[in-house]
Amino acid sequence: MQVNMHEAKSRLSELAEKVLKGEKVVIARSGKPILDLIPHVEKKQFRIPGGYENKIKMADDFDNTPDEIIDMFYGNSDE
Repeated sequence: MQVNMHEAKSRLSELAEKVLKGEKVVIARSGKPILDLIPHVEKKQFRIPGGYENKIKMADDFDNTPDEIIDMFYGNSDE
């Protein structure tokens, strides 16, 4: 679908719905296509690892979990 600039201004909400439903909408000036109306695509932010070095402290006994606690995680407890 192609619409002129003035028509696009007055029908923007309707045209946006058409685009969201998959229809191609071209906006023209003096009959010459100048813009394609397309849906926004969220840009994924990539995680950069690190940045917390020397800011997080672990207890010396962190890995010394009692067997009874470990058994509870695996459903091996008597409770």
